[in-house]
This record gives sequence, structure tokens and C-alpha cells, in this order.
Amino acid sequence: MTNERIDEIVDKYGGDPSTLIQVLIDIQVENRWLSKEALERVSERLKVPMTRIQHIATFYKAFSLVPKGRHEVNVCMGTACHVRGATRVLDTLEGLTGIKPGETDADLRYSLETVNCLGCCALGPVVEIDGKMHGKLTPAQTAEVLKTYE
Repeated sequence: MTNERIDEIVDKYGGDPSTLIQVLIDIQVENRWLSKEALERVSERLKVPMTRIQHIATFYKAFSLVPKGRHEVNVCMGTACHVRGATRVLDTLEGLTGIKPGETDADLRYSLETVNCLGCCALGPVVEIDGKMHGKLTPAQTAEVLKTYE
């Protein structure tokens, strides 16, 4: 992400330090992660100390300080999904992508995470990919769903 683009985002909110979280959200949405260079530019433009920005960027789970894949894969591990086979679905995803939860593949294609609940327990096991829910998955169906995102 260029400094010019970061400046546009900061300027959109009037350069007000109280808009820090929204500025970081916009950068995260567009860039899929918050680079050190981007955080330094935000610090400079909003006149907010880097320590404060680092604190916020590490506190909120929505922010990532490492590159994320083009496709964010979230596997529900809540009770309903767990008893219906979420661990088998997760094992399948790990095998297909070559990554574990919390990791991103080398091609920046996929980021894999586990979550406590996606709120659609009747559909378990559930996987959310780029905000789209896929429910009642078997390992074989999981492989087919993932192929559509390649």
C-alpha cells in the first residue's frame, strides 16, 4: 500500500487522531494486513505515538500484523460443529492448504483460522470463506468447496 493511499484514507477522516481505529480498519480491508510501514505512516499523519498504534493493532483480533491470504477460511469449532465433525473438516482443510490455524500459505492464497462460533449451529459443521457460510460439510464436500476458491 502506498503512502499516497494511506494519506487518502487518513484525509477521508479529516486527520483526526480519534479516527485511528477506523483508519486502521480501512487499511486492513484494502490491504488485508497492517504493515509496519503503514502503521508508521498513520502514526506520522495522525500524530499518534507508535506505541499506541501497536497496542490497538495487537489488541483487536480484526487486525493482522502479518500478510493474510486472498481467501480467509474460518472453521467453526463450537460445540454443535465439533460434535458433527468439525475436526475432520479442519483436518481436510489443513491437508489441502498445507497450513495450520493462524497461518497463511506461501502463495498468500489462504489464511486459516478456527473460531468459537459462527452462529449457525443447525448447519454444523460450518466453514466461512470470505464471509460466505458453507454448512453441513463432510470432508469430501469441504474439498469441493475449497476448489471453487482457487
